[in-house]
Amino acid sequence: MVAALELYLDTDATRRIRVLWDALESEGVQSMRSLLEQRHRPHVSLAVAPRFDPERVAVALAGLTVAAPLRLTFEHAGQFVGRVLWLGPAPTAELLEHHRQVHARLAAAGITLVEHYQPGRWVPHCTLSMRVPNVLMAAAVRRCLEVLPLEATVVAAALTDHARGISHPLP
Repeated sequence: MVAALELYLDTDATRRIRVLWDALESEGVQSMRSLLEQRHRPHVSLAVAPRFDPERVAVALAGLTVAAPLRLTFEHAGQFVGRVLWLGPAPTAELLEHHRQVHARLAAAGITLVEHYQPGRWVPHCTLSMRVPNVLMAAAVRRCLEVLPLEATVVAAALTDHARGISHPLP
């Protein structure tokens, strides 16, 4: 299991993604709603690591508003290797710069981060399902396209590690 620095979305966008999770579930695709006792919340992860020390991260990010009120426009559905289905926001200059600032501060504090979340490699996304059955992928993608575009605003942030029961809000 991994820990993540998650950006949470406004109420309307969160509701729309949860409705999409339900639609996927009704078609036989296990969504993020059913994983980890329904503790997942629609989000975009800025950083991922095998484990985070909340105090060390808080010190590294002191003075930075992690939950900056970024406007996101989810414009596409995507798939990662392993049958992971997601919605992707347009990678605006503002979003990419915010991501770079967070990573620069964490790296300066000696916090080791997962490589594919590094600036220049990161694909901003909101995960919908971790294992879409191959025979259902086309239908699942079509269902995703029905909700796009989806406007959202970042309203909160937290350091999470669901396996260890950590949810540490960040400013």
